Amino acid sequence: MPFDVRLPIGLLFLAIGVLVAGYGLTGDPATLSAHSAGLNIDLVWGSVMAVFGAAMLGLAALARRKRPS
Repeated sequence: MPFDVRLPIGLLFLAIGVLVAGYGLTGDPATLSAHSAGLNIDLVWGSVMAVFGAAMLGLAALARRKRPS
């Protein structure tokens, strides 16, 4: 069985992205207004990482389905 590196990369990025986005959702709004020009960087980049991780998992699943038996 060949090893597809997209699976662990997808899991890693999805897990870290969910954690970072969750921190962005529950973070202190006072800190947000004092730093980063009022933009919630944690929420934005956590979402980007979670979407990238989901895309890698989707590509790994697609490759597994197309693999000849």
